[in-house]
Amino acid sequence: MYQPYPGGAQAPEPSGMSGMSRSPAPVSITRAVRLMYAGAAASLIGIGIDFIGIGRLKSRIANANPKLTAAQVTNAEHVAIGLFIASGLIGAALWLWMARANGDGKSWARIVATVLFAIDTIAQFVGLGGSLATVGRVFSILVWLIGLATIVLLWQRTSTEYFAEGKRQY
Repeated sequence: MYQPYPGGAQAPEPSGMSGMSRSPAPVSITRAVRLMYAGAAASLIGIGIDFIGIGRLKSRIANANPKLTAAQVTNAEHVAIGLFIASGLIGAALWLWMARANGDGKSWARIVATVLFAIDTIAQFVGLGGSLATVGRVFSILVWLIGLATIVLLWQRTSTEYFAEGKRQY
């Protein structure tokens, strides 16, 4: 026969874990997570920003590749539109994933976020010579700045202590 635990219906805490509750996230982590949510929103807004220059996209493709037929230019335009959408959605998903994992104090997430930021930094430098519209370039730099601020917050001393505390619990 089932007997409830004394004092309520909840099971007692497993031995070895009592007294080891996770301290609340420091301000640096809270701010970093908020910035990551802003980065996710910015990635979604970026899809719309990409569509601002869509009217000139076909002519830019044709000018850059004069040997393409009209059908090939149209296909290239469709591929570019698909890439705009996919990259924005993937970017937003990565921001949300990193916000959740870093907010939970997973130390691997801080490293992954840093690597993703490094990749974006390289992409920013590679893209300097590209033909991205001015609005798109400015917006891309804005998203990069959100990433920079996030990484700075994730590597502050209080953040490091928070991530170290998470390692001790496992």
